Amino acid sequence: MIFATLEHILTHISFSIISIVIMIHLMNLLVYEIEGLRNSSEKGMIATFFSITGFLVIRWISSGHFPLSNLYESLIFLSWSLSIIHMIPYLGNHKNDLSAITAPSAIFTQGFATSGLSTEMHQPAILVPALQSQWLMMHVSMMLLSYAALLCGSLLSVALIVITFQKRIDSFLKNKNFLSLRKSFFFGDMEYLNEKGSVLKKTSFLSFQNFYKYQLIQLLDYWSYRVISLGFTFLTIGILSGAVWANEAWGSYWNWDPKETWAFITWTIFAIYLHTRTNQKLQDQGTNSAFVASIGFLLIWICYFGINLLGIGFHSYGSFQ
Repeated sequence: MIFATLEHILTHISFSIISIVIMIHLMNLLVYEIEGLRNSSEKGMIATFFSITGFLVIRWISSGHFPLSNLYESLIFLSWSLSIIHMIPYLGNHKNDLSAITAPSAIFTQGFATSGLSTEMHQPAILVPALQSQWLMMHVSMMLLSYAALLCGSLLSVALIVITFQKRIDSFLKNKNFLSLRKSFFFGDMEYLNEKGSVLKKTSFLSFQNFYKYQLIQLLDYWSYRVISLGFTFLTIGILSGAVWANEAWGSYWNWDPKETWAFITWTIFAIYLHTRTNQKLQDQGTNSAFVASIGFLLIWICYFGINLLGIGFHSYGSFQ
């Protein structure tokens, strides 16, 4: 009983802290950035990490096995993984450019786990025989860590695509205005000269704005490549450890189970991303690889949630049922 009470308290503490962190991010975004508030949000995510860690440890002690036996526990572990990724730049004394992705993702996953699932799924379950293995911690933890990293990296790539296309649309509109300005020259020299003065005044601001967008695109490409590379490494380890575990449990390294198939498709897509990103040209600014990563974002949700919704295959024990 005391374990269940502690779990309930820790999950609500972590959810409340993440909610406050989101509010701080919104204040910095809509009003202006305050250094003290930004530091408070970072400390809040660290507190969230320790709260979820406490929950996982208590669940581990009370259930007698590593807490990854059902969808609820896997979502809490996914939220824990997102908080780890959030702290990576902070621990390296870098400005945390991932907070706009990791904090909302963490509150979404934990909010769905605590409010979107039935109360029965919150209770620790007895492991089915197939899960009673030492490979449970290795395989499932690596897969969930890879999901967290790949989701964050893919969202950064989606943001890169949005900003790049917005930049191109702005450039197109500017060219259109320039053509109309040229056209007005033929109707009156005085009108042209007056408008030319206003255009020259905006030149420095527009060049600064374009430089800022260029820096932002480069930053998004930098972090998305590194986070996806980390997630791809975890995914590879997870698939290989799962194959060894499958051979022990079912007598075959690969059974083309729906979960295995979609995991392999996801691995292939992100392998294509890494190949495209490594060989991209400078003028592409990472847009080609970002499109591949955005496809991978959808595949991760299919692999993680889609198969669980169907509840088919050897991995049906992690479904909503």
